[in-house]
Amino acid sequence: MNKLLKGALVGALLLSTSIVAQAETTIRVTLQLPEKHSLGQNWLAFKKIIEAESGGDLKLELFPSAQLYKDKQVPEAVGSGAIEAGSAFLGRFAGAVPAVEIVNLPFFFKDEAHLRASAANGSEMREILDAAVVKETGAKVLWWQAYGRNVYLNKGEPIRTPADLNGKKVRTYGKVLGWTVQALGGAPTLMSGSKQFLAYQQGAVDVGMTGASGVKSRKLYEVMDNVTLSYDSAIEFVAVINNDFFNSLSAENQKIITDAAATVEKQLRDQVYQGEAAMIEEMSSKINVVSLTADERALWVDATKSVVEKFAAERGDVAVKAIEAANSSK
Repeated sequence: MNKLLKGALVGALLLSTSIVAQAETTIRVTLQLPEKHSLGQNWLAFKKIIEAESGGDLKLELFPSAQLYKDKQVPEAVGSGAIEAGSAFLGRFAGAVPAVEIVNLPFFFKDEAHLRASAANGSEMREILDAAVVKETGAKVLWWQAYGRNVYLNKGEPIRTPADLNGKKVRTYGKVLGWTVQALGGAPTLMSGSKQFLAYQQGAVDVGMTGASGVKSRKLYEVMDNVTLSYDSAIEFVAVINNDFFNSLSAENQKIITDAAATVEKQLRDQVYQGEAAMIEEMSSKINVVSLTADERALWVDATKSVVEKFAAERGDVAVKAIEAANSSK
């Protein structure tokens, strides 16, 4: 009798454990940056919200520092369902949706407020681009992860006008950014972020192009003399989830995820832009910081007008619609 009772208790315990295990849904996330990076902390903030709001029904497991996939592999890995979710540079989706490079258009967003309005969760531009990404890749955009704005780095005399880039070899990180460099008179050289320090140190390129935060995080001030705050384009990452996986979740859990995404998206954007200003002030003791005058900035804007026209002509109907949507947000 005791054996039967013990067996029944063990069976009940195993059944209970099985039910709990089945009830929990784990979302594995791939991230190429360290957990301590702002994007890693952004995912951890998201994790805290969804696990609390779902009562433990949703679990998130973060795999930072490219443990599972490199940045360029994320769109396919998430879209195919090889992993549930991840972060990737928005430009990684340009192969499937060329229009996403709208954020790289030089001086297209007239100021921070315009960029915020255009890239905001639920904005018309976002609706157009996010819908195209999920349609073409199977990866649903949960939120955009602000990374900062573009700046230029060089040695010697600082860069103030397009003439200062004439004939110079410039590191870029996207096709549209290459068009910008060409419009400014330079020669674009596509290069990953991790190779910057050595390339600048060895003089492989004359001019650097990167996010403002990268000057500090990659210690680029050790190998460059000047940073020009052109702020001509934005750098955005996206947090994506496999669409089929998302659709398999209960309506309640879907809402928990989308609500949390909206919350952490705003938190990160506020943090990045506030932190950008503080970082520049901190770096001013280590590198010459150059802010463009209104007249100098006007020269840059005039020199790069053709890039927006080329983008609209070559990137398809989605790009044209995205431009129109962003323009309506001014």
